[in-house]
Amino acid sequence: MNDLKKQKILITGAGGQLGRTLKDYLRESDTVKYVSKAQLDIADFSAVRTYFKDFQPNICINTAAYTAVDEAEKKPDIAFNINAEAVANLAKCCKENSAKLIHISTDYVFDGEAKIPYKETDIPNPQTVYGKSKLAGEEAIKSSGLKEFAIIRTSWLYSQYGKNFYKTILRLSKERDVISVVNDQTGSPTYAPHLVEAIFKIAEKLNKDNSGIYHFSDEGNVTWFDFAVEIVKSKKLSVKVFETTSEAFKTLTKRPKYSVLDCDKIKNKFEVYNKKWKEYLKNIDI
Repeated sequence: MNDLKKQKILITGAGGQLGRTLKDYLRESDTVKYVSKAQLDIADFSAVRTYFKDFQPNICINTAAYTAVDEAEKKPDIAFNINAEAVANLAKCCKENSAKLIHISTDYVFDGEAKIPYKETDIPNPQTVYGKSKLAGEEAIKSSGLKEFAIIRTSWLYSQYGKNFYKTILRLSKERDVISVVNDQTGSPTYAPHLVEAIFKIAEKLNKDNSGIYHFSDEGNVTWFDFAVEIVKSKKLSVKVFETTSEAFKTLTKRPKYSVLDCDKIKNKFEVYNKKWKEYLKNIDI
């Protein structure tokens, strides 16, 4: 992080899971600014342009997103406003101010029908409004003319902050003796501090030659049921976990059956190595 201390960094989405995790590792200062929607509405282009002009960041890390997958189906305008239009604003202002942009995207840009890990070169085919809006954000960055950017797709993010699967299992274990979790959706859990480490490494080395889309998650493929069982085991909880199917566990939107990401590119370009999710689970204090 030594090189980053010389940079002026703007981090959006300060109140979200990843934004709050970033703040644990890189504190706010005269050269590092965290902004929530209340402080800066990134969907307001004139407000973003003014903020960039005043602060003049060298790097913008965008963690702001509308991540309520089911709600996005009912509120597509809001999802696209935050996940696409606001991202376009940031990309335009980064270009105008010669700033680098690091943007967080999702495994939901894929349809979940693959049998092997998704590469960055695989053609996206989102099946949800959330996924479509996040893909639109990616496209906005690529079409902006911005030369220095990194789009990081991640999956199954969890931490002590916000709403996530890990915290849901902890909560349910206090409320119930038995919980049922789907066993036909496969992915890779990602501990937010591990993603933060990846973001910092990329921020230090990002340039025109290595700009593009990257995949990052913790290592290992599991189902939500497997993940729940390990959480219960690691925390020594008494709740019993039973498996169920997506068909039996109805949600408004269809979740990807398979959303494992191939992370070789980020290893090769930035020497960012993903960690085995299970090995770190027992050491996580949430």
